[in-house]
Amino acid sequence: MTKGWASGLKAIAVAAALMMAGTAPAQNLAPAAAAAPEVVAPPAPPTPADVAATTASAAAPLDSAFAGYERMKPTPGVGMPVPQGIAVQQQFTPIGQEAKFLLEKILNPVMAFITVFVLGLMIWVIYHYRSAAVETPSTTTHNFTIEVVWTLVPALILLAIAFPSFRLLANQYDPPKADVTIKVTGYQWYWGYEYPDYGGISFDSVMLSRAEAEQNGEPYQLAVDNRIVVPAGKTVKVLITAADVLHSFAIPSFWVKMDAVPGRINETWFKVDRPGVYYGQCSELCGTKHGFMPITVEVLPEEDFKRWVRMKQQQDGIEPTGPGIVRPAAVATAADRVQAALAAARTEPAAPTPAPAAAPTA
Repeated sequence: MTKGWASGLKAIAVAAALMMAGTAPAQNLAPAAAAAPEVVAPPAPPTPADVAATTASAAAPLDSAFAGYERMKPTPGVGMPVPQGIAVQQQFTPIGQEAKFLLEKILNPVMAFITVFVLGLMIWVIYHYRSAAVETPSTTTHNFTIEVVWTLVPALILLAIAFPSFRLLANQYDPPKADVTIKVTGYQWYWGYEYPDYGGISFDSVMLSRAEAEQNGEPYQLAVDNRIVVPAGKTVKVLITAADVLHSFAIPSFWVKMDAVPGRINETWFKVDRPGVYYGQCSELCGTKHGFMPITVEVLPEEDFKRWVRMKQQQDGIEPTGPGIVRPAAVATAADRVQAALAAARTEPAAPTPAPAAAPTA
């Protein structure tokens, strides 16, 4: 009996010792588990909706940046045809002024002189060599002096015309570096314009009705709803093509006329120093409404042009971009925040996962 009790007490003591030995490592591991670094999830990248909301809220106060832009009124007789006009329109580009000088100061006087000289010579010959005045007709067939004169004089005249003509052609087709590029596309029967330098601003231009033109104080069949807008004193490169049939982009007061050919891009240019409104039209028979494809160019001071660009960019949902276009601080800050958040989400290293605790040994 005593021996049985002793054996039982011994078994109970051994079991208690084992239990105490097993709980001690677990208690020692508990502080280590508590001291393990806390896993922090990386910041979630902003969603497109968040980006759009941030940009829109930042762009909302930008209206004041281009509040000064107003549609310019045309000046009567400037950049447009005049009643009973037969002369070339007043020119407002360097090429136009050079061409007008060549036409009015060289070609027209030469043509007038030749016309009057030949007419006078014919009248003199008819009068002096009529049958009533000459009893015996002359038998002369050659005159060396006259033949030399009527060969050399026309050749010299052609040379005098050729040099300024070649210079004009070279200037037309060798433009300076462009400050603004505009792509022009002819359609039946309207024009489409695009500004690739300014984020791809694009719009169509359709002729105004008579009532709309009169309300705006513009000439009917020349006024449009959306004008080409360019800065004064800057070189404008125009890339011209067509989407359907042949058209022709012509602005008489700029001395600009270039065919718009489907599948081909032609290039011309102009530079206007005087702000104002200038009109042109399609000059290639292109269908039933060929006469209803006007062109209107509005030349603005540079700061007003920038306001117009910002207005069109905001209307089209385009970020401020392009030569001379500075992003406002509000938009720049919002965009920078978005870009920083995206960059942080891409580069944030994942927190290390702690290794599982080793199982206690008995």
